[in-house]
Amino acid sequence: MASTRYNNDVDGNPTKKKGLPENLTSELTDVCRELRRDVIEMTYRANSGHPGGSLSEIEILVALYFCVMSHDPTNPKWKNRDRFILSKGHASPGLYAVLSKCGYFPHSELFTYRQFESRIQGHAHPMTPGVEMNSGSLGQGISFGVGSALSSRITGIPFSVYVLVGDGECDEGQIWEAAMSASHYKLGNLTVVIDRNRIQNDRFTSEAMEIEPLDEKWKAFGWNVITVDGHDIQSIVKAVEEISGSPNQPTAIIANTVKGKGVSFMENNPDFHGRAPNDVEYKNALRELD
Repeated sequence: MASTRYNNDVDGNPTKKKGLPENLTSELTDVCRELRRDVIEMTYRANSGHPGGSLSEIEILVALYFCVMSHDPTNPKWKNRDRFILSKGHASPGLYAVLSKCGYFPHSELFTYRQFESRIQGHAHPMTPGVEMNSGSLGQGISFGVGSALSSRITGIPFSVYVLVGDGECDEGQIWEAAMSASHYKLGNLTVVIDRNRIQNDRFTSEAMEIEPLDEKWKAFGWNVITVDGHDIQSIVKAVEEISGSPNQPTAIIANTVKGKGVSFMENNPDFHGRAPNDVEYKNALRELD
């Protein structure tokens, strides 16, 4: 099996990589709703966590894991796998929900989130099957991604690297050091997706540190830049398919999203960056996602 490249269907079964099948669009929309319910359930049960940024990243993760990346849940360390790196590691509930849906670990394990000795920690950690990098301190994911992309070139093992960063995370100087390094080494197998939900911690990004014009900044650092609707799976997949036209240039996909997407009172609400829903909010959120 390890000699074959895989992605997964909506039930987590390995299938040959083939892009986005048109008949899966509605099914994947349903999957996104299911995963959002998991995020709400996980953070509610733990009474902690970061639901807002986890909800905004769902379509990005679903596009990558179900439509783009080659990976095998039965063999998480398969050497030819595409690498996904969650740089905004506090948004781990979204990643865990997707990994569980793919079949990396049982769905029931999601609800040990943030419990002592659980593999499902508050920040993504390699103890969890399918997780490549431990996270916590922001700004480090692209650096890890640069190293991974270079390792593909050095070893001759073909794989792509995808890094998801937060827009507030782009305040970090290490982001831009890594960006400069990636363009210098012409890492065409490295793609960074920026979850542009416009909220960081307890305020809007424009209040904390204005980062616009974000596209021009990435271009100035030598990157191919594509802007998409981060809640449109087809647009995300199409953007990745366009990358083949820039084989010697890393790509930044700016995904415009809504923090707290799918739950009306969480959408564009900084309060839910790092606060779990209370009893009433939990019931209302699940009702909206039913």
